[in-house]
Amino acid sequence: MSSREEVNMGDILATEANLLGMIKEYLKVEQFDNTVHSFDKECKSKGKLVSKPQGNALRDVKTHIVQKDLLSSFSDGDYKVFFKVWGDNIPSDLDYTDTEAQKLEFYLYIHFAIYPLRSHPGTQDQAEFEERISCFKKYLETRGKALSQITEFLPYYALPFVSNPTIHPFFKDLFQDTWIAKLKNRLQEFLSVTLKPSNCPRLLTLYKEGGKSSKEALQQLQVQLVESELCSANYMRKFSKMQADYYQLIGIAAELVESLEATINGKNISPEYLQSVFVRLFSSQMRQSTVQMTDLTRPGTASSILRASIAPHRAKEVPMLPSLDYVKLKKDLLEGSDRLRSLLLQALRWRLTRSLPGEQRDTVLQAYISNDLLERNSTKQETILHLLTSKNEMVRQYMARLINTFASFAVGRGYLSKIHLLLKLLMKTIRKEEKDTLTRENVLVALQKLSLVRNQQTAMVEDDLIGWLVDELHDSDCLSDYTLEYSASLLMNLCLRTKGKRKCAENAKHVLKVLTDLLGHDNHEIRPYVNGALYSILCIPSVRQEAKEMSVEEILCCYSKEDNRELHRQIGFIIKQLNSDPLSDHMLEGPESEEDEDDNDEDLIESDRDKEEVLKPQTTELSGESLLTTEYLGIITNLPKVKKKSNQQHHPSIDEPLQRPVTPSSHRNTNVV
Repeated sequence: MSSREEVNMGDILATEANLLGMIKEYLKVEQFDNTVHSFDKECKSKGKLVSKPQGNALRDVKTHIVQKDLLSSFSDGDYKVFFKVWGDNIPSDLDYTDTEAQKLEFYLYIHFAIYPLRSHPGTQDQAEFEERISCFKKYLETRGKALSQITEFLPYYALPFVSNPTIHPFFKDLFQDTWIAKLKNRLQEFLSVTLKPSNCPRLLTLYKEGGKSSKEALQQLQVQLVESELCSANYMRKFSKMQADYYQLIGIAAELVESLEATINGKNISPEYLQSVFVRLFSSQMRQSTVQMTDLTRPGTASSILRASIAPHRAKEVPMLPSLDYVKLKKDLLEGSDRLRSLLLQALRWRLTRSLPGEQRDTVLQAYISNDLLERNSTKQETILHLLTSKNEMVRQYMARLINTFASFAVGRGYLSKIHLLLKLLMKTIRKEEKDTLTRENVLVALQKLSLVRNQQTAMVEDDLIGWLVDELHDSDCLSDYTLEYSASLLMNLCLRTKGKRKCAENAKHVLKVLTDLLGHDNHEIRPYVNGALYSILCIPSVRQEAKEMSVEEILCCYSKEDNRELHRQIGFIIKQLNSDPLSDHMLEGPESEEDEDDNDEDLIESDRDKEEVLKPQTTELSGESLLTTEYLGIITNLPKVKKKSNQQHHPSIDEPLQRPVTPSSHRNTNVV
């Protein structure tokens, strides 16, 4: 055999050994232990060479062993083995720099501390439990001390001093199987990220990458990079100009102060000097020649130009949008294809959200109501509102979006509140739709805005919307921040009514547990609504009694230690309500009969909601305003202008919990509480 053939044969054998090594590596990573044993035995009998794992492969095997040891000791409750492996493999500086790592470690210590109570509830070893609690207490005094300033963890610092945590209202959730399952999933996700295994044996990597090209993705990233660089350069130019203007203004201000000091000392300021200062001051506002020609030394001239430079521009006269053929529109909404229905609902909503605020938008809304777009007065069995129950998800979603937009306006809420069928359909939809759909989210927000109307509040309470909301908020980690805020504010609005308070009293323990848990949620935007709901329902004697049995005051005191003066004072009002003298039920009726109209006359439209559009018109399709004005142009009519009522709503003291219905958009705008 020639030397060349020997080299080729050597390459073939090396390739075969590498391939067999990849197969063995894959089997090891996936823990096919018996198969690996048989594979080794058969390769040896056939005289086949198997390359050994190198580099990443060795690390992957070790990583899987570490993960397996940690997860098994977690399930067995063996805290000594767990924290030994944890300390050896988790970077020591991670616990001090990574908030998620700190939080996870805190809950892991809780898990191991109460493990004996969970595994042997009747016959637990008291000595072992005390040893674990002592270990947990030591952790709280050392590494866990940093978390004592976070509201979420404050109540757990009382755990070592509770004689029987299994029956304590706050700690009962720790003994549920769902809590353990969530913690284990959290641990698995953390380990998969922190230990940084490739999680992909060489064989699997070859399979995934084979035949695939990243050229297209790379080109797209390059385009994005160029666009980002252009935007960055533009912003840098703007920033540099603003910075230069700022420095110039500081210099001019310093000179003017010196001039004032000079006049106090009896020195005169020459007109030429003032003119030169004003030229520098207005050089960026006006053309240089215009500045030099203007006599800025005349009294009032310079100040007038300054005020004019920051004065708001007068609104130009806004043209009205073309009128529509609403008869044809409603016919196509009922009888058209699902695609056409979706596009029409989108276009009608855009006409409201994209019109200019003021007379143009008011005229559009008045036209919708005057032409009874949602068929309030219809006697037909199937109306446009029944699109909420369509089999097509896109139609349902865009119908919900349109109703939510109607509810964003005080006049729209007045129109919707007179449609008797609407609330029933909305309640049915929100209970039937799956979580995290845009349809469900828009229905929830529409309900929240409608809860500003008294008769709608009453109907919602009678249909047990409070019970549904409390169950939803019980699992708040599964809700988006947007859904969480509107759910909490809707619950508060309903709790402000006497019927709502009594509905909460029927299941007071569950309601109080959910509300006190929400106080510790990471989203602090919901606190005003949670405080308002707590303050309202605690006027019921039976709710106060249940709260005292649950040690709600102790839980509230934990949160009042937080460095937040407004929260501290609000909790003070709630505790005062908790310890107030008993009230008879008939004393709760007073304020509600004073007026029977909207509690909020604001427009609550959210300009950013159009960003989540999922319906994308095709290039050959008409959409939006072009669809309406091309296919549904009507006779031009002059509609009467809508005069808005003055917004004279009650604003509570900044230190008190909310006591009037609000919606998150208006609450953020007015900064109530």
